[in-house]
Amino acid sequence: MSRKVVIYSSDTCVYCSEVKKYLRGLNVSFTEKNVSTDVEARKDMMKKGFMGVPIVFIDNHVVQGFDKEKIDQLLK
Repeated sequence: MSRKVVIYSSDTCVYCSEVKKYLRGLNVSFTEKNVSTDVEARKDMMKKGFMGVPIVFIDNHVVQGFDKEKIDQLLK
């Protein structure tokens, strides 16, 4: 089953790099919104109530930070 995955990330975030690497390893496609370079993405993330990255949206669920267990659970 295909999931809609969106990641809010930044250029300097180590955990952002790790979560993207992890999802690629699982062959999960995702849309990245880089808050370092995209002002609208940063505003959108803040409007949703988040101040830090990574924020991973999987369908209608959110994962703050790089939480493998929660990501795996939501991708099943």
